[in-house]
Amino acid sequence: MFWSKIFIPTLKDTPQDAEVVSHQLMLRAGLIRKVASGIYTWLPLGLKVLRKVENIVRNEMNASGAQEVLMPMVQPKELWEETKRWDKMGPELLRIQDRHNRDFCLGPTHEEVITDLVRNNVKSYKELPLSLYQIQTKFRDEVRPRYGIMRGREFLMKDAYSFNIDEASLETSYLLMKETYKKIIEKIGLEYKIVKADSGAIGGDTSEEFHVLAENGEDTIAVSNASEFAINTELLLEEGEDIASLEGKASPDGEGTIEIKKGIEVGHIFQLGKVYTDSMKASVLDIEGKGKNLFMGCYGIGVSRLVAASIEQNNDEKGIIWPESIAPYEVNIVAIGFDKNNEIAEAAKHLYADLSEMGYEVMLDDRKDGYGTKMKDAELIGIPVNIIIGKQFIESKEIELKHRDGQSSIGNISDIKTIFEHYKNN
Repeated sequence: MFWSKIFIPTLKDTPQDAEVVSHQLMLRAGLIRKVASGIYTWLPLGLKVLRKVENIVRNEMNASGAQEVLMPMVQPKELWEETKRWDKMGPELLRIQDRHNRDFCLGPTHEEVITDLVRNNVKSYKELPLSLYQIQTKFRDEVRPRYGIMRGREFLMKDAYSFNIDEASLETSYLLMKETYKKIIEKIGLEYKIVKADSGAIGGDTSEEFHVLAENGEDTIAVSNASEFAINTELLLEEGEDIASLEGKASPDGEGTIEIKKGIEVGHIFQLGKVYTDSMKASVLDIEGKGKNLFMGCYGIGVSRLVAASIEQNNDEKGIIWPESIAPYEVNIVAIGFDKNNEIAEAAKHLYADLSEMGYEVMLDDRKDGYGTKMKDAELIGIPVNIIIGKQFIESKEIELKHRDGQSSIGNISDIKTIFEHYKNN
């Protein structure tokens, strides 16, 4: 894609209402634009990143054996009354009425809808275990939306649900999903911790959160310096203690001492047991032909939040440093004098075609701007590799490769395949 043909409304200055780095950079890099408090439009580059995250999530969920469905965003009050969550959710539940004055909500989660689906369509233990998931827009009327897409009122989420005949089967499904979440976050390329957590409004006895480590994380977590142990600080604090007092204490798992870290919760998995299936009477016939209420697990991961978390963990004073797995484009050709020098323009076009044929996602900066402006924009947006074609090319057919992490190298354009593959692999 030629830069001049892409809608990339970058900003020189940081908007005053942008509090954290991810929000600032997503606005400045032209990835999103605010519509209302906690509600954003995803622009072309931002949407490319979002879709890449979504594809990683979908591929790993499919590999786990889960099946994708798509449930409605609009949910009837009656289902929520069965679980008594219509009132329990409070003002966070975004409620609406249709023309007949019937009550609905815009779904913040889908436990009721999925349980209703299963109780009406699954009749025997032979159909279990069953894992269903969706990637769906969610709505939560946050009292104070903040941090851009990290805590908005509208967001993209993957939610999955397992249905099992007994606790042992539920444990198996839970552990499988835990491994799947690890694969998702590792494939994106993020540093994270799995944290013991409170089940909150979702319910159930067992739950764990996946936190991407970042200085601007909303949550404070306690981690062992000698093991994988991690826990939300509120679950570790005793009455009268403050968070600072935990630093340096012996880790509850007996290995090392506690360190306090900041994290962004991007995923949460629950063993719900029969919390929903009892209240909604979701049962199947067991091996003896008797009705048995199902055991249930719930597994959520914030697709849009993963985008923000990736930026919070990977940035510098120049802009975003994308993990290569989710960068909007892999390569940017910076053609200096594209509009003035036909030799440079033709070389840039041929290079664009060659790299595209090699299977890379390539941008060509064909704008009239100078080197400084083009590089500042490329660094702000976070393109992993920039190829510079300018005076050196005219003089000796040499091009410069500049990686977003600061590395650079010089090579002849005739060797681009060898040079680029070597550079990218290192």
